Amino acid sequence: MTYVSCFYHAFSGAQKAETAANRICKVLAVNQENEHLMEDYEKLASDLLEWIKRTIPWLEDRVPQKTIQEMQQKLEDFRDYRRVHKPPKVQEKCQLEINFNTLQTKLRLSNRPAFMPSEGKMVSDINNGWQHLEQAEKGYEEWLLNEIRRLERLDHLAEKFRQKASIHESWTEGKEAMLKQKDYETATLSDIKALIRKHEAFESDLAAHQDRVEQIAAIAQELNELDYYDSPSVNARCQKICDQWDVLGSLTHSRREALEKTEKQLETIDQLHLEYAKRAAPFNNWMESAMEDLQDMFIVHTIEEIEGLIAAHDQFKSTLPDADKEREAILGIQSEAQRIADYNNIKLSGNNPYTSVTPQIINSKWERVQQLVPKRDHALLDEQSKQQSNEHLRRQFASQANIVGPWIQTKMEEIGRISIEMNGTLEDQLNHLKQYEQSIVDYKPNIDLLEQQHQLIQEALIFDNKHTNYTMEHIRVGWEQLLTTIARTINEVENQILTRDAKGISQEQMQEFRASFNHFDKDHGGSLGPEEFKACLISLGYDVENDRQGDAEFNRIMSLVDPNNSGIVTFQAFIDFMSRETTDTDTADQVIASFKVLAGDKNYITAEELRRELPPDQAEYCIARMAPYQGPDAIPGALDYKSFSTALCDTNERVRQTSSWLGGVWDAVQINDILD
Repeated sequence: MTYVSCFYHAFSGAQKAETAANRICKVLAVNQENEHLMEDYEKLASDLLEWIKRTIPWLEDRVPQKTIQEMQQKLEDFRDYRRVHKPPKVQEKCQLEINFNTLQTKLRLSNRPAFMPSEGKMVSDINNGWQHLEQAEKGYEEWLLNEIRRLERLDHLAEKFRQKASIHESWTEGKEAMLKQKDYETATLSDIKALIRKHEAFESDLAAHQDRVEQIAAIAQELNELDYYDSPSVNARCQKICDQWDVLGSLTHSRREALEKTEKQLETIDQLHLEYAKRAAPFNNWMESAMEDLQDMFIVHTIEEIEGLIAAHDQFKSTLPDADKEREAILGIQSEAQRIADYNNIKLSGNNPYTSVTPQIINSKWERVQQLVPKRDHALLDEQSKQQSNEHLRRQFASQANIVGPWIQTKMEEIGRISIEMNGTLEDQLNHLKQYEQSIVDYKPNIDLLEQQHQLIQEALIFDNKHTNYTMEHIRVGWEQLLTTIARTINEVENQILTRDAKGISQEQMQEFRASFNHFDKDHGGSLGPEEFKACLISLGYDVENDRQGDAEFNRIMSLVDPNNSGIVTFQAFIDFMSRETTDTDTADQVIASFKVLAGDKNYITAEELRRELPPDQAEYCIARMAPYQGPDAIPGALDYKSFSTALCDTNERVRQTSSWLGGVWDAVQINDILD
């Protein structure tokens, strides 16, 4: 018990010590935190007051800059201050007040005396400094804007001064040299008169620029009054302009006196120069036109055109003697003017002022005209010979083309007539057509000859031929159509023979088919339109009237005779249709019955039975195409002859006997022909 009691007292003392230590630590932590807040306040207040102290002088600095760019930079710096630098300081000021209030509250709760900042760092001191800052800021911004507006006004005036001064200086550039030159000393009278008129225009221009000089001086004076920073250079430039203006006035007066004095000395010689110019210019133009005409690249296509050019050239050559007399008279005027100048010791300044046509030019061009005349003669004669040769080629081609063209047209008509008429048997028509084909082939050398003549025409660049309406292209197309038509017609007759022999159609039936087709082929084009074909079917007894059933039947028949929907029915398609309609055909049932006999009444047939009963090639044909039999009684290798027979025969074939109505149709056709 004694030990236990000792332990109890020992542990109880240790717990009291720990409690006391915790309390001390807590008090120390609060005190340390308060001291930390006090230090933060002091530092933040010092920094903020220091920033305000630095910023207020910058905002109160109202020294204007010389240029608007410098003032705009100040404005931009002020805007950066408002956007970038001031907002963080506003946050610092707010945080400073929050920290101060928080510190005072903590001190009051811990029964500590209130915090007193250092002198000059009270919240009120900071607020007073901040208020002073904002007042300086407001006045600074207003001063910046006013100063910028003032500099803009000065810059505008300065730029206006520079523009007007530059325009004036640009205008005066070279004017002194122009007024000092003595170009009138070697000028002609016309030059002098032109110079006087030009000088008068300059004097008017000079007077007009007086107003600009006065404006320049007025702007310079205003810039001086507004204390423009670059006024010395403005004043120097203005003085230079005014001094130059006085010099220009003096030089202008002196030049006018010199021009008027020189004008009187050249009037006599000028009259002769004027007379020379009046006559030289038209004569020079005549020679230039003559040279142009003599060198003109003529393009003619007929004998008449070249003969017209030769006649015009002969007419021109007849005018050359009179032209030579005019040339000598014009040169005499120039010689007289030079003689007078030499006699009076007058030094002519150069060429005639009224014209650039000198005697040397006239003589040179006249010599050129003399050289071009025989060259033109030779060129016209060569072209005349060429056109005569071209005319011969035209007539030669036209003579041959006027024979070949009608011959091709005649053969085309004869072939069409043979294909429509029903003279003799199909074999007779075929032989007749082959004879025509041979005659066409034999005619080929005439086409070749025409091609050779056309080649010569092309090489001669002949583009028209009034002697014929046929071109080589027309002949080629007609020849190709002729060859195509005879070949197609022969093929149609051969197909008709094959159809007749395969279907067992008699010659009389074939002629009846042709008669029926030709009757409704009103334009003899070798084909029937839908309405013509329908009329033909109606005359043959088909029920294709304009009702639903008739339209359906007609559409079915049209799908057979015109599977490509071309809108026409050829005679071959008509024969194929009629042969199907008028010829007995084996039906699928008949073929099935025949195979059933070979199969011994079975529903299938074997390959051995087919090979035994049919020729080898036909047996193999059936074996290769028959499907395997699938019925319940099927055996290995059984073949389905029923499906094969159905596919082999068209079960929709219409079997019609024509012996009863063909004769009636033929009679109807003949009666219609009589009525027509």
